[in-house]
Amino acid sequence: MHKALHKISPGHLLWLLFTLLVFSSLIKLGVWQSQRAEEKEQRLTRISQYQMQDARPLTQVLSLEQQGLDINDMPVLLEGQFAPNALFFLDNQMDNGRLGYRVYQVFLSGQAAVLVNLGWVPGSLDRQLLPQIQPVSGLFTLKGNVRKLESGVMLMEQQLPPRLLAADEWPLRVQQIEPEKFSPLIAHQLLPFAVYLDKNEAIGYKKNWQAVVMSPQKHRGYAFQWFSLAFAFLVLMVWASLHHNKQSKNNK
Repeated sequence: MHKALHKISPGHLLWLLFTLLVFSSLIKLGVWQSQRAEEKEQRLTRISQYQMQDARPLTQVLSLEQQGLDINDMPVLLEGQFAPNALFFLDNQMDNGRLGYRVYQVFLSGQAAVLVNLGWVPGSLDRQLLPQIQPVSGLFTLKGNVRKLESGVMLMEQQLPPRLLAADEWPLRVQQIEPEKFSPLIAHQLLPFAVYLDKNEAIGYKKNWQAVVMSPQKHRGYAFQWFSLAFAFLVLMVWASLHHNKQSKNNK
């Protein structure tokens, strides 16, 4: 084995390492897309099952989470009131090519505080102007779905005041929904997820969200592309290596 390795020139060894590195990277990308497809299928199945169930009170949902159950997408019933002024505008949200914001407001239900996604509103070309909407007020019984928050790609960490905001400092434009960072702004400990209002609820704005944006079929299509590219790359490298060896023998 060691003798065989000694016969391999440094150039051939680099060629082999490069081929293995690129090939394994392409295979990993294909496997990742396949796993994402499986996750999306499981989630869509869970959502279809939840659609046949009644919404559970928030206290029951939290109890189920403490028991280790995955509560993502679970229908939930909120009873309480919206916190005055506590309005967040999530920036850079698109709807049919239009740039706008997703509107979140804090909802107080018993001892719990949770962010509620009220929907999408269009933005202004002037970045200094925020949408002119009033916070929702009053007592409500609302249906929605639990949505666990996924971290988006951010060029830099968003900077938020580490203190309670005054009434005239709302609404607040944010680049990402981060309940743990929002809690000091409102003097309530926010739950680590948001509730997306049921599309049949009268309050709110344009409810254009989709639980699963990219379908499992699309993920599988990308997986096939990565696997195909890996196979094509390997064939190309083998052909190039054989061609190089043949030329070397002819030169000798």
